[in-house]
Amino acid sequence: MSDPSLTQALRKGQRERPNETAAICGTERISRAQLADRVARLAGVLQQLGMAPGDRVGMLSLNSIRFVEYFYGCWWGGGVVNPVNIRWSPKEVAYSLDDCDTRLLIVDDTFAPMVPALRAFSKSLATVIYVGRGPVPEGLVDAEALMAGQAPVPDAGRGGADLAAVMYTGGTTGHPKGVMLSHANLYINALSNMGTVPRQSVRASLVVAPMFHVAGCGVSIINLMRLATMVIVPAFDEVAILTALQQHRANELFLVPTMIQRVVDHPRFAEFDLSSVKLVLYGAAPIDAALLARAMERLPGAGFAQAYGMTELSPTITVLVPEQHLPGPNQARWLRSAGRPVPIAEVRVVDAEGQDCPVGTVGEICTRGPMVMQGYWHKPAETAAALQDGWMHTGDAGRFDEDGFLYVVDRLKDMVVTGGENVYSAEVENAIAQLPQVAMCAVIGVPDDQWGERVHAVIVLREGASIDEATVVAHCKTLIAGYKCPRSVEFRAALPITAAGKLQKFALREPHWAGRQRRVN
Repeated sequence: MSDPSLTQALRKGQRERPNETAAICGTERISRAQLADRVARLAGVLQQLGMAPGDRVGMLSLNSIRFVEYFYGCWWGGGVVNPVNIRWSPKEVAYSLDDCDTRLLIVDDTFAPMVPALRAFSKSLATVIYVGRGPVPEGLVDAEALMAGQAPVPDAGRGGADLAAVMYTGGTTGHPKGVMLSHANLYINALSNMGTVPRQSVRASLVVAPMFHVAGCGVSIINLMRLATMVIVPAFDEVAILTALQQHRANELFLVPTMIQRVVDHPRFAEFDLSSVKLVLYGAAPIDAALLARAMERLPGAGFAQAYGMTELSPTITVLVPEQHLPGPNQARWLRSAGRPVPIAEVRVVDAEGQDCPVGTVGEICTRGPMVMQGYWHKPAETAAALQDGWMHTGDAGRFDEDGFLYVVDRLKDMVVTGGENVYSAEVENAIAQLPQVAMCAVIGVPDDQWGERVHAVIVLREGASIDEATVVAHCKTLIAGYKCPRSVEFRAALPITAAGKLQKFALREPHWAGRQRRVN
C-alpha cells in the first residue's frame, strides 16, 4: 500500500504502541490496539449493512471516541465519510444525505430524536445505526451488538486519489456543496501542518473543534498520525476544556479566536493548572492583538499559531507560526496577516484577468497543490468555476507584503464567518424572502465582539405590512440552522440599487466597517 492512506496511522499505532492510550473522552479510554480492533469490526458491520467501496456513510453526533471509530471504520472498510453538521436543521441534514446518496447514518444519544424527521425528509436514508449508551431506539440498529458478533475485517487498502470524505459547506445558491477530499488530500495536508508548526514531543492534544468540521477531522488525523493521545471534549464548554487540559496534562489545542476569548476570560480560569499547554492553534479569523496579549499572559508557556484555509483545501494553505506572534517590531503587522504559505501550497493573488498582482495590491487568493479538493459532488459548474487551470479560486480577497505574508482583507464571495462557521448570505436571504411581509432583503456580515462577525439582515417590507425582528428570527429558525439566522435586523424604506438594478451591498456594509483595515473579522 504505497499511496498515502489514512488508515496507515491506525496500523502503526497498533504495531508500535498497542498498549498506549489512543483517545480519552470523559471517563472512557481506549488503547491503540483496542481502537484498531473496534475499527476493523465496525468496518465489517458497515459492509454487512451495505457499504460498498466508495459508498458514503454519515454521522450525526457530538465529539466522541465513537466519532474517531466512524472515521477510520469507514476508511478501513473502503467507504467515504459524510460527517453531518450538528447545527443544521433536519431539512438541511436531509439535503446533505440525499445529495451524495448517503444511505447509512450513525447517530448518538443527542441526535437520535432527530431520526423521525430525517426519515420524513430524506429519500436516500435507509439504515440508522445507534452508538449511544441508552436503550436502542425503535427502528435503529445497535452498533455494539453487531460489533460484538463481527470478526475484524482486513483493511480495504484505499488511498491516494480514492475519495475519503464529502464535507458539506454553505452554498452561494442556497444549498450546501459537498467538497470531495481524497486520502492524499487529507494525509498530505496533515503532514504539512506537522512540519510547518514544529511541536515538542506532544503527549496529549485536546480535540474540541467539532469533528464534523474539516478542522476537527484534521486535528484527529494529525494526532493519530503522530501517535499523540486525543483528549476529546464532546462540545465547546469553557469549564470542560479547562478541566480536561488540567486533568490530562494536554499540551495543545485548536480553537477559533472567539473560543480563546471565552476560555481565557472565564471567571474560573485561574482555578486551573494549565502549565502543560505548549501550543494554541487557531483559525477562521485573525486574533485581536489585545486578546492575544491577554491569552499569552494567562498561558505563559504556550505558543500561538494561526492557520488559514478552507474545507476545499483540506484545509490549510498558510500559517502564522508561534515565533511570528512574539513581541517585536513586526508583531503588529504580522498579527494582521494569515502568515506565509505552507510548503505544499503555491499561493497567488490575481486580478480579474488572472494575472499576478504586484506586492501590496489586493486581488483574489488562488492556490494549487496536493491539498486542493477533487471538486464539488455532482456540481460540475461550481467545480469548474472554483478550479481553473489547476488553481483553486478561494473567493477571498487578499494581498502579499514584501516579506511573503498573506493578508486576507475581504471576501469576493457573499459570505459571513460567524463563530468560525461559514454562512452564505443567499441561504439566509432565501429564508427571509419566504415571509409574505418582505418585499426585499439583504444579508451582510457586520463586526461583532463575541462572534467576530454576526449575520445582519436589512429588510424592506411590502406596503402596509408590519413585522418585528423576533418574528423574522423565529421564522428563519424553522428553515435553517440557528447560527445562520440573523442576530440583528434592520428595517429600511429601500435598499441601495444601481441603475442596472444591482444591489449595492458594499453601501450597506460601509457604515459598519468604516475605519477598519479589513472588511473581514
